[in-house]
Amino acid sequence: MTGQPVGGATVKAFPAARSEARLLVPALMFIALVVAAVASLGAPLITSVATSFHVSLGSAQWTLTVALLSGAVATPVLGRLGAGPHRRATILATLAVVVAGSALTVLPLPFAWLLAGRAAQGVGLGLTALMMGVARDHLPEERSAAVIALISVVSIIGAGVGYPLAALLAEFGGVRAAYGLGLVVTAAALLTAWRSMPEAPEGRSAHVDVAGAVVLAAALLLVLFLAGERNLWSRHLAVAAGLAVVAVVLLCVCAVIELRSTTPLVDVRAVRHPAVAGANLAMFVGGIGMYLLLTLITRYAQTPHGAGYGFGLTTFVAGLVLIPFSVLGFIAGKLTPRVRTRITDPLLLAGSAVVVGGGFALFAAARSDLAELFVAMGVLGFGVGGFSAAMPGVILAVTPKSETSSAMSFNYVVRSVGYSLGSAIGGLILAAGTDPGHLFPDDNAYTTAALVGIGAMAITTLTSLALARRRRSGRGV
Repeated sequence: MTGQPVGGATVKAFPAARSEARLLVPALMFIALVVAAVASLGAPLITSVATSFHVSLGSAQWTLTVALLSGAVATPVLGRLGAGPHRRATILATLAVVVAGSALTVLPLPFAWLLAGRAAQGVGLGLTALMMGVARDHLPEERSAAVIALISVVSIIGAGVGYPLAALLAEFGGVRAAYGLGLVVTAAALLTAWRSMPEAPEGRSAHVDVAGAVVLAAALLLVLFLAGERNLWSRHLAVAAGLAVVAVVLLCVCAVIELRSTTPLVDVRAVRHPAVAGANLAMFVGGIGMYLLLTLITRYAQTPHGAGYGFGLTTFVAGLVLIPFSVLGFIAGKLTPRVRTRITDPLLLAGSAVVVGGGFALFAAARSDLAELFVAMGVLGFGVGGFSAAMPGVILAVTPKSETSSAMSFNYVVRSVGYSLGSAIGGLILAAGTDPGHLFPDDNAYTTAALVGIGAMAITTLTSLALARRRRSGRGV
C-alpha cells in the first residue's frame, strides 16, 4: 500500500493510501449489504406478489427462490473471475446486471419478467467473496482480517435490514414501491463501486473453466431445487430421489473435471485441506441450523391466534422481529476481531455454534410471549454474527491471497445449500406436525424442529472443536 521507500515518496504515498482505505472500507461494506438486502427482498413480499400478479403462493415463492438459485450458480464463476486481473470490471458488470434486474422488478411487466429481474438481482450475491478479495489485496493484513470478518457478517444481517423496510413500503405503496427500494440502493452501489474499486494486482490468470462451471451450475440447480420443493418429496418421492442421484453424479463429474483442470473453477485440492474441509462442513451443518431457527421464529410470529399459539403479526411487524438479529449480529462481528487475538478462529466457531444452540433452547422452552421471540432472535443473531466473522479466518489462514475470492465463493455456495436445506427441513417437520384438515402445525412441531436444530449445532460445535485441536497440534496449517 505504501510503495517502496525512495526518498520522500513513501511519505507522500502513505497518506494517499490511508485516504483510499478510508473510502474503500465503507464501499466494501455498503456493496455487501446492498446485494444481501436486495436478494432477501422476496421474503416479505411473497403474499403481496401473489395478490398483485394473481399467481399462487407457490409461484410467488419463486421470487425468493430464483434469487438464491442464481446467486449460488453465479458465485463460483464470479469468484474465479475475481481472482483474475479483471476483478474491477467483473464487479461493475455484475452490479450493472443487478441494477437492470432491479429495473425489471419495478416496471409494470408480467410476472415472468419479475422472476427474470429477481434472478438478475440474485447474481449480486456472488460479489460478497469478491469484496473479501479486494480487502485482502488492498488493505494491511490486520485491517483486512477485521474488514473481511465484517463483510461476512454484513452479508448475513442484510436480510434483517431489507425485510422490514420492504414490508413497510409494500404496506403503504405496494409491491412496486418495495422493489423500487432495490433499484435505488443497487444504483447507488454501482456508483460507489465505479468510484472506489481498485484494479486487481498484476500477474493473475483470468481463465474460467467453462465445462466445470456448466456442470457445477447444473448440480447446484438440482440441489437447491430439491431443497426448496418440499411437495416433490412428499408426493413424488421416486422422482425426487432420482434427481438427487443425478445431482450427486454431477457433483462427482465436476470434481473430476476440476482435478484435471490447470485453472479450476473450484480448487478441489485446496478444498480437501483439513482446515478448509472442516470449515466448510461446519458451515454446511451450521447453516442448516441457523436458517432453521430463523425460519421457525418468523413463521411462529406470523401464525394467527386461531391456531392456539402464535401472535398473528403483520408482515411489517414480523420484520421488526429481525432487528435484534441484525443489531446483535453486527455487534458480534465487531467484537470478533478483538476476541480472536486471544481465542483461535475454530474455537470462536465452536462458541458461536453453542450460542445458536442456546437460541434454539430458548425458543423450545419459552415462546409464549413476543418478548421471548425477540430474545431468541437476538441470541441467534449474536451467534450467527460471531460464526460468520470467524469463518473467513479459518479458511484464509491456509489460502493464498490470489485465491481469496475463489475460496470464499465455495464457502458461500456451501452456506447457501445449508440455508436452503435448513428452510426445507423446517418446512418438512412442520408439515409432518400438521393434522389432516388443519392449516397450521401443532405447537409441538416447533419444539421438535428446535430439538433437531440443537442437534445440528452440536455437530457444528464438535466439528469446530476438532479443527481447534488440529490447529493446536500444528497439523491444520
